Amino acid sequence: MSTGRRELWVEEPVGRRRLPDPVRTAAVRAGLITAVTLIQAVAAYLLTVGGAWLAFPLVLSSVGSTVVATWSVLDVWVTRQVWNQRYGVVSEPSSTARQLRRERRTARRAARETARIRKQRERAAARSARGPAAEAPAVGVPAADVAQGAARDGRRDARAPQPGRGELSRA
Repeated sequence: MSTGRRELWVEEPVGRRRLPDPVRTAAVRAGLITAVTLIQAVAAYLLTVGGAWLAFPLVLSSVGSTVVATWSVLDVWVTRQVWNQRYGVVSEPSSTARQLRRERRTARRAARETARIRKQRERAAARSARGPAAEAPAVGVPAADVAQGAARDGRRDARAPQPGRGELSRA
C-alpha cells in the first residue's frame, strides 16, 4: 500500500496543443453567435407554425444572424491563418535550413574555384613542357608568314603566347 496521498487533479497529456489566445477568442465568439442564431431560427419556426405576429421580424433577424454567424466562423479561420503566419514557423535568415544551403553553396563555389585554378596550372605546365616551338600558329595566319616573322626577329617563333580560355590577357 502506498502511504502517499493521491492528488485530486492530475494533468494528462492531450493529443493536440492548445489554441492560441486570439484564435480561441474568435472560436468562442463564433460559437456563441452560432448558438444564438440557432435559437432564433427555432423560435422563428415555432412562431411561424403558431401564426404569431412576431414570426416575421424574427425570421428577418434570423437571416441577418445567419450572415453574421457565417462571418464569425470565417473570422476563426482567418485569425488562425494569420496567427500561424506570424508566430507559427520561424523562417529567418539565421534558420538552420538556410544556413545549411548557404554552406553547401559556399562549398560548391570553393570546389569550382579550386578546379579552375588546378586546370589553369595544368595548362601552364603543359605549355611550359611543350616549349614555344610546339605551339600552333595563330588562327588565320599562314604558316609561311609566321616563319618569315620569326626569321626576321632571329627567333624560332615570334608570336607572343596567347591567353588560354578563361584567362585574361596580360597585354
